[in-house]
Amino acid sequence: MDADILIIGSGAGGGTLARALADSGLRILILERGDFLPREWGNWEPDTVFREHRYHTNEQWRDGEGQPFSPVTGYHVGGNTKFYGAAVLRRREKDFAVRQHRDGPTRPWPIAYEDLAPHYDQAESWYFAHGLASADPTEPPRGPYPFPPIPHEAAVAEADEALRALGYHPFPLPLAIHRLEDDPTHSPCVRCPTCDGFPCLLHAKGDAEVCGVRPALTHDNVRLQTGARVRKLHCSADGRRIEAVETDKGIFRARVVVLAAGAVNSAALLLASSSEHFPTGLANRSDQVGRNYMCHLNSACMAIRPGRENRSVFQKTLALNDFYEDSGDPDYPFPLGHIQSLGKVTPGVLHAERPGLPIPATAWAASHSVDWWLTTEDLPDSNNRVTLDSDGTIRLHWQPRNRESHRRLCEKWRQMLHRVGFLAVFFQPMDISATAHQVGTCRFGEDPTDSVLDPYCKAHDLDNLYVVDASFMPSISAVNPSLTIMANALRVGAHLRRQCQDGRA
Repeated sequence: MDADILIIGSGAGGGTLARALADSGLRILILERGDFLPREWGNWEPDTVFREHRYHTNEQWRDGEGQPFSPVTGYHVGGNTKFYGAAVLRRREKDFAVRQHRDGPTRPWPIAYEDLAPHYDQAESWYFAHGLASADPTEPPRGPYPFPPIPHEAAVAEADEALRALGYHPFPLPLAIHRLEDDPTHSPCVRCPTCDGFPCLLHAKGDAEVCGVRPALTHDNVRLQTGARVRKLHCSADGRRIEAVETDKGIFRARVVVLAAGAVNSAALLLASSSEHFPTGLANRSDQVGRNYMCHLNSACMAIRPGRENRSVFQKTLALNDFYEDSGDPDYPFPLGHIQSLGKVTPGVLHAERPGLPIPATAWAASHSVDWWLTTEDLPDSNNRVTLDSDGTIRLHWQPRNRESHRRLCEKWRQMLHRVGFLAVFFQPMDISATAHQVGTCRFGEDPTDSVLDPYCKAHDLDNLYVVDASFMPSISAVNPSLTIMANALRVGAHLRRQCQDGRA
């Protein structure tokens, strides 16, 4: 055996799990197909990040019609948390139960908010979470945040006041950044404009490399193997256990194998690991592996006030959940979603995203905009799924559900922005390539005929295979999934520790 526990992937799930188990004395091996993301000036260059896509994969996936596209994803130690906007929100209590939307219901979870609450606490502590408890009326019961909220800059503070004057309830956006407001001279975070969507050159973002993998590696029993892309999982002769993990760096064996490669790649690996016992894919007797892919309906928004220049540097500090539970319209009694401010769209970012527009126009628009991110819940659909083509290429079938609710959220937000003085409001919806919020392809549940994993995220069909990325989620909610992935990894880590120490794994 090369390890007691072998973890495939080092992102929000895998990186957090490695740290959770690091002090257990168990031999932990992390396999990461990428390497450490290089620290270089390009980390902070919009052209490098958004036009050249230097840090994203060059591979092509195909959509449901067979058309190739470039997924906005990358393979690095820390996974896609290297690029996330560091918004760390807990799921609402009602997000664990059935929620009725216009296009249908969500699925209930086999656990409740109370089961994750202590693990949310731990994840927020590890990932430098800043926020203000009880400021959001929809927030579930909780104690204080580890760090105080990040203060608003002038343009965001004005928006906050204007929204309150209209009777709404904006609140400080919870953020995972290592910022010391009371000692800015020695603060790792310098409130730069290159946080949301950028890797942090200063390692001040609470990502899974900084807060998960690196602390885990301070323990002698934890090893990291980079450049080790996993090609196939081999099961034992009786089909009950993972016997070997085949990679580009050779074969590895472990008592327990934990898959944390991301909802798309984890499903793809299980499908690629078919065998006599599992002809349609490993752990797939339920025929649910790869199915029920969900990704948020997301839109970026630029709100322009021609007579007011926005000099904000760190803009991503405000959120609004007034339409999270209900639209507020009697003729449409359904949830719409979540709104948060976006990292500042600078002239450089806008030009990198829209190189065909005249530079003076992009410079003026960016300098006069306040920018936002709107999120609506996608719904489970068995036809939205990950499959593999005959050549091994990932095919992602996705037709998002809840489009009308997202349209209404954007339109409601447009009207509100007009009322507070923004004359021009533009939206850019995200397409299939925006896979940052991918979930659902190996959902957990009590019924092995209708789910892939049990409530502790162990495969129903195998005794030593767990999945701790966002694949386990039966529903996506309308808040960023990263903190829930981290909290669940901590919950599963506590279970695995007990199982291994009792000799049951």
